[in-house]
Amino acid sequence: MQAKPFQKVSKYFLQFIKTQQFGGVLLLACTLFSIIISNSLFGQSYIHFWHTSFQVIINDTIFSKSPTFIINDGLMSIFFLLVGIEIKRELTVGELNTLQKATLPLAAAFGGMIIPAFIFYFFNKGTAATAGWGIPMATDIAFALAVLALVGKKVPLALKVFLTALAVVDDLGAIVVIGLFYSSGIQLIYALMSLGIIIFLFVLNKLKVNYSIVYIVLGFVLWFTLHRMGIHATIAGVLLAFTLPTFQKKEMPSVSNRVAHFLHVPVNFMIMPLFALANTCIVFGSVVVDSTTSNLVVGIMAGLFLGKPIGILLFSYIAIKLNWATMPRGVDWNLLLGAGFLGGIGFTMSVFITLLAFSLPEMVNAAKITIVIASLLAGLIGFIWLSVALNRRKQ
Repeated sequence: MQAKPFQKVSKYFLQFIKTQQFGGVLLLACTLFSIIISNSLFGQSYIHFWHTSFQVIINDTIFSKSPTFIINDGLMSIFFLLVGIEIKRELTVGELNTLQKATLPLAAAFGGMIIPAFIFYFFNKGTAATAGWGIPMATDIAFALAVLALVGKKVPLALKVFLTALAVVDDLGAIVVIGLFYSSGIQLIYALMSLGIIIFLFVLNKLKVNYSIVYIVLGFVLWFTLHRMGIHATIAGVLLAFTLPTFQKKEMPSVSNRVAHFLHVPVNFMIMPLFALANTCIVFGSVVVDSTTSNLVVGIMAGLFLGKPIGILLFSYIAIKLNWATMPRGVDWNLLLGAGFLGGIGFTMSVFITLLAFSLPEMVNAAKITIVIASLLAGLIGFIWLSVALNRRKQ
């Protein structure tokens, strides 16, 4: 039995898809540019720039941080804020707000996280690379939707909704993994301060305080306390997103909608490209596959390229056969498998987790280049598979 047609897709969801599609194309261009220039005559200067610390002196206090730190620990918090808003919206008024609608993408996302992580762990158990088990778990929404856009208008809207919902759950899973497994020792005093700020934010929400600036300022304070606490500070973005009000006052949009509307363009066309430029400075000559990195490479490649489609398809099949979920209208198993391959595009979150998991440059470089290759292969196979499947349906 197939699900009922989608009666309504919110304008915010359509805007999200459109922005992510174009953002994904730009993200790919920046990735290719960064790799090319890193392997050119300007490569050493280019890489050095991203890791050079710049000093700012304020009232005799010296702040010294590199562009990479500012992007990965600072600007990426804004990316996580937008991701958190989208997750909250999907859980409240979107495609995950009822059990019936959420079951299939939830099942697919869990399969797409568990199987790749298990495959990676299987190849790397007991090695120095074990900590990277979270790398192949994530799906890059921007890249996946960009490839889906290239397939054309013949792609059923239900498949776009399914893939987006799956990627949103993936992001939530990755955020939980980062918070629980990729954080350093917890500083109790800052933990209590962070908890107090979060409670205060929820109180402001309940009191229907509708001023965006109040939440943003407290979000900056939360970022600082989480950073000092030992949890990766980008989690502040997600926590702040879940406290933003979704109610409206008269004709004024909610704080959550106003912030999301404001962030879509800078996140997709500034922050994500900067992340790609700063974190894909891969010099091919420096990527050595040896006894330390061979299993790491195999684990990431197998996890993203094989584990993702297998996990997504297998768990979707189980959910449908057990009558926990129904196949979306206009979607069949061929299209679901194609979406599964696109789920193997793990670029942004995978690179981000790599930076948290490893400190050895050779492991970081090997992981990055493998993520790029696996994501490109997954995107290419997904594009070809979906194009062929949709063309056959029209004949």
